[in-house]
Amino acid sequence: MLIKTRGPLSAAELAGELGITTEGARLQLVKLAEEGLLLAESISKGVGRPMQIWSLTPMGNARFPDSHTELTVDIIQTIKTVLGPEALANVIKAREKNQQEKYHTALEGITGIENRLTAFAAIRTTEGYLAEWRKEGDIFLFIENHCPICCAAATCDNICTSEMNTFISVIGEDVQVTRLDHIINGARRCVYKIQPTTVPVT
Repeated sequence: MLIKTRGPLSAAELAGELGITTEGARLQLVKLAEEGLLLAESISKGVGRPMQIWSLTPMGNARFPDSHTELTVDIIQTIKTVLGPEALANVIKAREKNQQEKYHTALEGITGIENRLTAFAAIRTTEGYLAEWRKEGDIFLFIENHCPICCAAATCDNICTSEMNTFISVIGEDVQVTRLDHIINGARRCVYKIQPTTVPVT
């Protein structure tokens, strides 16, 4: 979970997060690597010995929710083949509408971008996205460390467009949303930059 949400880490970094010895962390990492879940890579950071960094393998990523991948992809392909691309687009649009209504209802009465991001991240995490956010200067980064609908999105481009539309709708007005990283394009996670378009009155 730590490697999934934080990205590749060293044994020392993991030990610090878990409150155990570096050797204890390394033993666990080696065990997971033997099971095919992790992969070690040596990287150089200036002077000194190379550092060993651990990351998830495809098998490791498969341990996280995938929202019934095979069935979802099969349904998408069937709709496209039997009913045509326009029908599939309509289905995606209807899903988008339902999602937006669900999120807006759940976030009703929650004001302020930070409060809305916190609540929205909690909702998305329960759905398998492992979401979090942080502030960097005047901008906010909303991070989804996992995509439980990745295979479906790879099959149908409209799904990612729909997700972006929903995201913009939920975050609220007076902000500009830009996707910085995208799992479908090979990134480790999806990252959205949220920048207020209005200056608060002081």
